[in-house]
Amino acid sequence: MPSSTTPGQLSPDHYVADLEETPLKAVDAVDESEKPRSSARDAWDSMRTRPLFWISGVLIVLVIVIALFPGLFTHVSPQTNSLSNSNAGARSGHPLGFTFQGYDVFSRVIYGTRASLLVGILATVLVTVVGVVIGSLAGYYGGWLDAVVSRIGDIFFSIPTVLGAIVVMSTITDRNPLTVALILALFAWPQIARIMRGSVISATATDYVMASTALGVSRFRILLRHVVPNAIAPVIVVATVSLGTFIVAESTLSFLGIGLPGTTVSWGGDIDNARTTLRTAPLPLFWPAAALSITVLSFLMMGDVVRDALDPKARARR
Repeated sequence: MPSSTTPGQLSPDHYVADLEETPLKAVDAVDESEKPRSSARDAWDSMRTRPLFWISGVLIVLVIVIALFPGLFTHVSPQTNSLSNSNAGARSGHPLGFTFQGYDVFSRVIYGTRASLLVGILATVLVTVVGVVIGSLAGYYGGWLDAVVSRIGDIFFSIPTVLGAIVVMSTITDRNPLTVALILALFAWPQIARIMRGSVISATATDYVMASTALGVSRFRILLRHVVPNAIAPVIVVATVSLGTFIVAESTLSFLGIGLPGTTVSWGGDIDNARTTLRTAPLPLFWPAAALSITVLSFLMMGDVVRDALDPKARARR
């Protein structure tokens, strides 16, 4: 039966329609305004506001481009030399002069980026993969596995990375970037493994892991889907800094003559070759050393920025 209304008065059906629509609109407004922000989004918002992030990022991108496309920056072969140019100064087409052996310094610096960066990236990837896998399993399952991994890690911790690499590399005749990276990773993985182990232990005690366990989710699936993604942040920070450290380690080994072979252009090898004329011609040593320092510094700065961005306490202080 239709409801009776007086002129200027709304019908009861109009009020019912308003009551049905209003809660839905309110819920939609709340959903749009209160969407949870991911930790990655928070980290990015924190990093992009810091000038240090952009400075280090530009330097890192520049180093990567130089390593991938050295021909864009110089057309002089780093293996071509002439003794008539020994320790000669800068000239057209050779902005940094020549080494004692007559090599073009600028070309050697450009092409040396590839070997040093390649060793650093390979060693970082190897150390991160091995450390994350071993540390995750040891921290999550515990028991005898944790005890064995911890004792093995303590043994490798007692051996300095560079010293161990010197001993092992001195016994190897066929040396290349992969060989150097494998030797460095052999002695450097315990640091990542120990950090990952502690982070996994902390993540295992959280409520969402306990809830997944109560729901009957397998332990290995919980480890992959919940524990590792929430425990990986400290490892990312250490890996970023370690890349610069491995570049220094490669240069140290090449400087000592037990890293990359002399036929491979590297900053460490050029520094070693230039040290004999340091007093009379310091620039051939200065330029590869400067390139090494700037590259390592850029990764260290990026590591500081990433650490502050992934650490909620650091973000709160800033």
